[in-house]
Amino acid sequence: MSIKSLIINPGSTSTKIGVFEDETLLFEETLRHSTEEIAQYASIVDQKDFRKQIILDLLAKKDFDIKSLQVIVGRGGMLKPIPGGTYAVTDDLLEDLKIGKQGQHASNLGGILAREIGDAIGVPSYIVDPVVVDELMPIARYSGVPEMPRTSVFHALNQKAVAKRYAKEQGVPYESLNLIVVHMGGGVSVGAHENGRIIDVFNALDGDGAFSPERAGGVPVGALIKMCFSGQYTEKEVYKKLVGGGGFNAYLGTNDMREVGKMVDEGNEKANEIREAFILQVTKDIGSMACVLKGKVDQIIVTGGIAYNKVVVDKMQERAGFIAPFTVYPGEDELLALVQGALRVMNGEEEAMKY
Repeated sequence: MSIKSLIINPGSTSTKIGVFEDETLLFEETLRHSTEEIAQYASIVDQKDFRKQIILDLLAKKDFDIKSLQVIVGRGGMLKPIPGGTYAVTDDLLEDLKIGKQGQHASNLGGILAREIGDAIGVPSYIVDPVVVDELMPIARYSGVPEMPRTSVFHALNQKAVAKRYAKEQGVPYESLNLIVVHMGGGVSVGAHENGRIIDVFNALDGDGAFSPERAGGVPVGALIKMCFSGQYTEKEVYKKLVGGGGFNAYLGTNDMREVGKMVDEGNEKANEIREAFILQVTKDIGSMACVLKGKVDQIIVTGGIAYNKVVVDKMQERAGFIAPFTVYPGEDELLALVQGALRVMNGEEEAMKY
């Protein structure tokens, strides 16, 4: 019997939903919210009823019978660090989403909305592989400064989804493979997947690793300290240089690799140098993760929006192809990744994780 699901992926100014029958998308919609609409609410959780109503209104407009759904799945939010997997939205998990255990983010609403809609029609609600997935081995947490341990914040949903997709295509369990997964979007994360766990990863938000279209990645610490205490910048301005205004944005004024490619094609030597530097840094991260896995790497998987760029991927293979073969899954399909996580539990392939 097929399983119908509603998938909810909230962003800061939009709510993306999809309705699936098994893995087949029946329809999807991105519901946009104006700045004025969002500004009415003092906190993210206060937006709950507003967002819930527009989802229900859309389903009604499409004459979709909400009672035909068997499961509701929401994007996971800023919970406490947890292992990867599919989690039922329990009371404890729901409470941590509401308070924003590790911070306020629109994705916190995913599980909250899933639980409310699921409870209303008597079906289960889940979240899948939130950004706070943390499976780091203990020695990967040391940074050199006890007060600043390395943390696991990365594209967990897509990394896990493509790793499991590759395993399924090979006809082997994900838990039997050693993989290096490279997600290249607005931020870049490179993870070492050892027997089903991501034992080390470069923090994709504000930590270490390669610079990306919008983020600075690892920067010279001494120079950063001098900048912070120069009196020329506020804390917020320094952070913006690292997250949002860093990387390609800082060097070239764009966060679009396609625009960078056009600059290169038009003879812009600076753009060419920046692109080559980006490729160098990402492949250095791949080399680092190969050491984490002691050189035993079954496959390197490249994903995210920049994976559509053949020039970049080919140049990455030139530098890192000696480590392991490459498989490329361009883009990221978060709605499908969320439904797949729920289906693995509903079909008995995996057990739901306990929060």
